[in-house]
Amino acid sequence: MKKKTSKAVALTYDVRKNKAPRVVAKGKGYLADKIIEIAKQHDVPLYEDKNLVQVLEALDLETEIPPELYRAVAEVLAFIYRINNKEL
Repeated sequence: MKKKTSKAVALTYDVRKNKAPRVVAKGKGYLADKIIEIAKQHDVPLYEDKNLVQVLEALDLETEIPPELYRAVAEVLAFIYRINNKEL
């Protein structure tokens, strides 16, 4: 059986600077593992959604997500908001 290659996409969002979240890192295999490792080191919440990663990895770095993805990414942001509020 073939082992699945890990994938990761990192987003950032600054309401004052951006209209929408943007892709700041993406990768497969070793690079994806490093993105996840760095996120964990900095207490950045992780959210798993294979379908969303597949769509986001097609975007260029520093690209704002297109309006078609707003709803999906809003669910991720809501998840992170809930996690952050539980930790307060």
